[in-house]
Amino acid sequence: MDTFIQQMINGLVLGSMYALVALGYTMVYGVLNLINFAHGDVLMVGAMAGLSIIKLLQVVAPEMHGILMLLIAIIGAIPVCILVNILIERVAYRRLRNAPRLAPLITAIGVSILVQTFAMMIWGRSPIPFPSVMPTIPVQIGGAVISQTQILLLILATLAMVGLVLLVEKTKMGRAMRATAENPRVAGLMGVNSNYVIVATFAIGAALAAIAGVMWAANYSSAQFAMGFVPGLKAFSAAVLGGIGNIYGAMVGGIILGLIESLGAGYIGDLTGGVLGSHYQDIFAFVVLIIVLTLRPSGIMGERVADRA
Repeated sequence: MDTFIQQMINGLVLGSMYALVALGYTMVYGVLNLINFAHGDVLMVGAMAGLSIIKLLQVVAPEMHGILMLLIAIIGAIPVCILVNILIERVAYRRLRNAPRLAPLITAIGVSILVQTFAMMIWGRSPIPFPSVMPTIPVQIGGAVISQTQILLLILATLAMVGLVLLVEKTKMGRAMRATAENPRVAGLMGVNSNYVIVATFAIGAALAAIAGVMWAANYSSAQFAMGFVPGLKAFSAAVLGGIGNIYGAMVGGIILGLIESLGAGYIGDLTGGVLGSHYQDIFAFVVLIIVLTLRPSGIMGERVADRA
């Protein structure tokens, strides 16, 4: 039971990060019907920017509390990620809105490689240790433990997801996003500036990816120029699992995928008689993606056309 509780905690932490990144995928798809495969690299940019900010703070304000230092790193990483994502939209995607779907897909892959290359030039090829700024004393839950970094991660992820739901459901921008997702041409006739809505969608997705990126690096104590590729693919799998284009589906899909991956890593050795170990946990996301695309392509919660943003 202690192992089960521990894996559940690990799954919730991992799933929260997947959910934040999956929201970026699903929002862009809801508005543009575009899969932004460079979104995982925005997570990487957030992690690297947050790492640079923390190293600077350790020099100029070494006595600052770790939580405050991490929060400042996240706040500083958000505008960096927003700028990168807006540039991606403006340079790579805007002229391809009416192009065949294969063109934006290939462009997204190219942009992903380009962002990774620039990051490698700025921060180097080797993994960089992420400074341990949070208290290291874990919190006991039954026989399981959760670090204070993970607690902060869960709190920030919850606040971010609740804030996004309120923005989409209760604000004028949210109504404009839903209208653009339902019918961009009619929304334009009603006075909605589709370009502004699309840029705002990319910016919001980038902010969520920045939070996930800094917390990912803090949780795993490392950051690297290529770190966003696999989490990005898994987050896309989470968005498909929940229902691509549905923000609630992205949240649910991210949490479910995190739990599946964590429980699978904990028990795969026993289930396979020792043939497979916990280092095979990456297969679960893609097995789930294949199953969902085969049996229920619309995802668990389906694709709610009117609320896709």
